[in-house]
Amino acid sequence: MRILNRNVYVGPSQYAKFPVIRLELDLGALEQWPTARLGDAFIDGLVAALPGLAEHGCSYREPGGFIRRMREGEGTWLGHVLEHVAIELQNVAGEDVTFGKTRSISDDRPGVYSVVYEYAQREEGIAAGELALKLLDSLLPADLRTATGADWNWEDERDGFIRYAQRRALGPSTASLVKAAVDRGIPWLRLNEQSLVQLGHGKYQQRIQATVTGRTPHIAVELASDKEETNKILGSLGLPVPRQELVQSADAAWRAARRLGGPVVLKPYNGNHGRGITINVTAEDDVRAGFEAAREHSRSVIVETYLAGDDHRLLVVNGELIAATRRTPGHVVGDGASTVAQLVEVVNSDPRRGVGHEKVLTKLKLDREAELMLERKGYTAESVPAAGEVVPLRSTANLSTGGTATDVTDIIHPDNRAMAERAVRAVGLDVGGVDFLSTNIAESYKSIGGGICEVNAAPGFRMHIAPSEGTPRDAAGPVIDMLFPPGTPSRVPIAAVTGTNGKTTTSRMLAHIAKMAGYTPGLTTTDGVYIDGQRTVEGDMTGPVSARMVLADPQIDFAVLETARGGLVRAGMGVAEVDVGAVLNVASDHLGLKGIDTLEQLAEVKRIVVEAASECAVLNADDPNVLKMSAYTDARVLCYVTMNPSHPLVREHVRAGGRACALEQGVNGHMITLYDKGSHIPLLWTHLIPATLEGRALHNVQNAMFAASMAFSMGIKLDAIRHGLRTFDTTFFQAPGRMNVFNEHPFKVIMDYAHNAHAVGMMADLAQRLDASRRIVVVAGPGDRRDEDLREIAQVVAGKFDHYVVRRDDSLRGRDGDEVPRIIAKALQAAGVPDAAISVIADEQEALDAALRMGQPGDLLLVFADALTRSWKQIIRFKPEGDLSRTAPRAEVPALETTLDEQLVAAMEGVVRDERGLRFEREESD
Repeated sequence: MRILNRNVYVGPSQYAKFPVIRLELDLGALEQWPTARLGDAFIDGLVAALPGLAEHGCSYREPGGFIRRMREGEGTWLGHVLEHVAIELQNVAGEDVTFGKTRSISDDRPGVYSVVYEYAQREEGIAAGELALKLLDSLLPADLRTATGADWNWEDERDGFIRYAQRRALGPSTASLVKAAVDRGIPWLRLNEQSLVQLGHGKYQQRIQATVTGRTPHIAVELASDKEETNKILGSLGLPVPRQELVQSADAAWRAARRLGGPVVLKPYNGNHGRGITINVTAEDDVRAGFEAAREHSRSVIVETYLAGDDHRLLVVNGELIAATRRTPGHVVGDGASTVAQLVEVVNSDPRRGVGHEKVLTKLKLDREAELMLERKGYTAESVPAAGEVVPLRSTANLSTGGTATDVTDIIHPDNRAMAERAVRAVGLDVGGVDFLSTNIAESYKSIGGGICEVNAAPGFRMHIAPSEGTPRDAAGPVIDMLFPPGTPSRVPIAAVTGTNGKTTTSRMLAHIAKMAGYTPGLTTTDGVYIDGQRTVEGDMTGPVSARMVLADPQIDFAVLETARGGLVRAGMGVAEVDVGAVLNVASDHLGLKGIDTLEQLAEVKRIVVEAASECAVLNADDPNVLKMSAYTDARVLCYVTMNPSHPLVREHVRAGGRACALEQGVNGHMITLYDKGSHIPLLWTHLIPATLEGRALHNVQNAMFAASMAFSMGIKLDAIRHGLRTFDTTFFQAPGRMNVFNEHPFKVIMDYAHNAHAVGMMADLAQRLDASRRIVVVAGPGDRRDEDLREIAQVVAGKFDHYVVRRDDSLRGRDGDEVPRIIAKALQAAGVPDAAISVIADEQEALDAALRMGQPGDLLLVFADALTRSWKQIIRFKPEGDLSRTAPRAEVPALETTLDEQLVAAMEGVVRDERGLRFEREESD
C-alpha cells in the first residue's frame, strides 16, 4: 500500500467546497484483503488505537456505522479505512473535521483509489494521511506489512503527531478570534506558520498575532514587557502594586529581598507564560535559586514583595472587563495511599487533559520544576502525601503547565473591575490581561488588600473560553467587534473568471471598468498580478496563491481573479467564496492532461467557479456545457450572456424577471443590452468599444458582454461600465498577446496568443472580416497537445489565408524538433491547402521574420505568437525592404528614434522576462 500522488486543495475544488486533501492510493496486493478478510484482530486493533472511530457514522449516518461497515459482508477496502483514520487522527489532535470520500479511480487501474478527506491545517492534514497509512500497515498480518517494523510504537507516533499538529495549528486564543470572525462573516487568511492572521480583505483588513491586534500600540507592548516600568506607572496612579527592585546578580537579589522584608517573588524582567518565576521564598538559598531560575529567561531579574492570595487573571478589551478567572497551579491531592507519581497519573487520566493545547486542560509533568517544588516540601515523586494534602507541582498557575481555571466574572467586586480597567488603560493596551492577587475577588482590594503583579499584552484566552469550572466567556467576540464595529465592511467585491478562451481579456476589461468607477482593483492574470493597474508580480498568476496575494494587499478594494484550469485541478480556488463567478466557454484544450480527457470533465472543473459564487453566476448561454452549470450554482442571481437575441431559454429567463446580457441588432449596428427585473437597458454600441475593432472582433464583443454583466452584478453604475468599455483597448501595453494590432507597416499585423483550435478559429474568422489584399498566417501549437488537437488547429485556419507559415514553440514539451509543424502542415495539405502556400519554418523568430518579409501593402498578417514580448519587438522593429519613407525621418530626428510602441515595450519589459518559464506556467494554469 503506497501513496502515488497527493493534492492539497486550499479552497473549493471538484471534490468539496472547503479544503481537502486527495490521495491517489495504490493498495497493491491489499486489494484482495478487505476488512472482513483481515478479521476481528485488525478491526479491534484499529478501534483500540483510535476509539473515536466508534463514533463515525459512515454511510449508515449513525454512531458505530463505520465499524459496522468494516464487519458486515466482505467489509470495506483499506482506502476507505485510511480516509476515516486520517480524519480521526486530526480529531484526536483537536481539529473538527468530518468529511471524506473514497472511490475506485477506474476499472483499468484495479486497486488504485481516490481518497479525499477534509483538513484544518495543511501540514497536519498531510501528516495525518501518512500516519494513517503506517497505522493500518502495523495492524496487518506480518507478511503483508511494508511500512512498519518491530520498532513501531503507536503511542509514541500518536503523541508525536499531536505535538506536531499543535505546533502548526492556531493556538486556542488565535483560533477563538478566527472563529468569532467567521461567525460574523469576516474572511480570514493565515499569513505565516505561527499566529499572524489577517481578518478581512484588502483595505478593510485588520491583523492579529495571537491576541495582539494591529491597533495595539507598540509602546504599550514594550511597556507591558517592562515589568519595572509598569509597576512604577501603576503605582504612580495609586493602583495597588507590590514593591519591587531590579537586580542583575544573586547577591543583589538577596540584598533586595532583605530590604523588601518578608517573603518575596523572583521573576524575569521581561518573561511570559509564568516561566522562571519563584514565589513565596525567604531563605537565602531559595532566593539565590530563584534568581538563577529567572536568569535563564532574562538578563535582569525582578525581586518583589510577595502578596498572599489567589491568582486571578482579569481580561480587559477596549477598556471594558470581559472576563475574570481564578487560576490554580498544577497540583495533586493526596489520598494517604498513592505516591505523587501515581497521583499525577490519576489526574492525567481526566479526559479533559491532553498534550499541549489539545484539550481544555494540559497534562501534568513530573519534570525538573516539579521536582524542585517537591524538594521544598521534602518530597520526591515516590512520596505518599497525606489524605487531603495539596501538593503543588508548579509555582505559577498557567494552564499550559497543568493549572486549572475557575470563572469568577459574575462575582468580581466593582472596585476590582474598575481597578483592572484603569490598569490596562494606563499601560495603553487595547487587549490586556491583569494578573491580580486577592484572597477574595468578591471583596474590594481597598478593604482586604491585594495587588497587581503584571499587566500582560497578548493575554491568553483559553482560561476564559474553556475554564475548568464555571461559565465559559466570549473573550474573542469583543475583540472582533472592536476591530470591526457593526456595519463596518470587511470584504471586498470579488469576481472570478474562467473559461477556455477570453478569460484574460475579460478579466482585464472588468478590472479597467472597476478602476474607471473609482475602485482600486487587484487583478490576477496569465502574465502577473496587477494592483491598481501596476504589475507587482510577474509570471502566470491564475492559481490560488495569486488570489490570496491580491486579497492580502492592503491597497485594493475590488478583486478580479482570472482562474485557470491548471490551478483548479492542482489546488482548487484560493478563496472560499466569490461575489460573482463567470464561465465564458468550454472548448477543447489541455485534454488528455492530469485526468481531464473529455469536454464534460473539463466543464466539471470550470464549474467550480460558479459553485463558489454567492451573489451572481454569469454563464454563456450559447455554450451547452456552460449552460448546464446553472443547475450547480447557489448564487442568488443567475445571469445569461448570449450573442443570439432569440435564444429561447434566455427569452423565458428574461420574461421571468431574470438577468441577462444579449447582443441585439439595431439601425446603427449591434447593441450590448442588459435585462434585469423586467428592465431593458441598452448599454453600448459594439463599434464604440475599441477592443472590438469596430465590432468586427466578435470574440471581444462577447468578452465585453461578460465584463459588463459582471460589473453590473457587482453594483457598478452603468455610466462607469460604458466609460470603462469605451476606454479599454487591446494595445500590447494594456493586453499583451490579446489581439495586438500594429498598423505602422504598409500592411496590418495582428498578434495573438491563441493556442487552441477554438481561439485560433475565432481569430481566423476575424481575419476574414477585415479588408485585405492577401492574408498570411503564422500558426503553431503547443507540443504537449494531442495530435488531434494540432490537426484541429490546422483545420480551423485552412482555406482562410493565402499563405501559411508553420512553426513550433521554443519549448518542445516532449516533441521532436519539427514534429509539431510537420503535423500541422500535413493537416493543412489534407484540408486542401496547396503545398506552395505552406512554409514550414520551425524556429519562431525565423518564421516571423519570413512572414513579415512576405508582407505587401494592403496585406493582413496574423501572427499566433508564443514568446510575446520578443515577437512584438520583432514586429514593431521590422523595417520593410525599400520602405525609405519610414527610415529617413529617423536619420534626421535622432531623438524620435524610439517609436511609441517601442517605448511601451520597454515599459512592459518585465511582463514576460523568461519566455520559457512563463510558457511552462501557462501550461500549468490555462
